[in-house]
Formats: sequence, structure tokens, C-alpha cells
Amino acid sequence: MKNINFTAHIEKDKETGLYTGMVVNLPGAHTQAASLDELHKNLEEVISLCLECMTEEEINELPSFVGFQQLTVAV
Repeated sequence: MKNINFTAHIEKDKETGLYTGMVVNLPGAHTQAASLDELHKNLEEVISLCLECMTEEEINELPSFVGFQQLTVAV
């Protein structure tokens, strides 16, 4: 068994106060929680569930996360 690193995009919803997390390069891997610790556990679980449904070839073909870019747009 090998370890795979994933990067999650995390936001806090202003209306509900919940943290939401989305794994950038793993389709379907998203969750929410009331605390960052709980979100971390939920993200680990959802990643495991997504990977269970994938073949080793599909896992090896997942895109590599490069980074985020902040842009400023005039409105």
C-alpha cells in the first residue's frame, strides 16, 4: 500500500458557519463539518471511499495538483 497526497480547498460558509472541503483533483470528494478537525476526518473518509471505487490505473491517472492562483478582476 502506498501513500498518496491530496490537497483540499477549504472554505467557511458565512450563512451556516460550516467548513466545506473539496479535494481538488479527486472528483466527488467533498464534505462539510462544524470544525476543522471534524472536516479533516471527513475528508480522509471521503477520499478513502472515492479511492475504493477506482482501479489502480484510474488512481495512477489522477491529475497532479499544481496550485492555486489568485486573480483580480475589475467589476
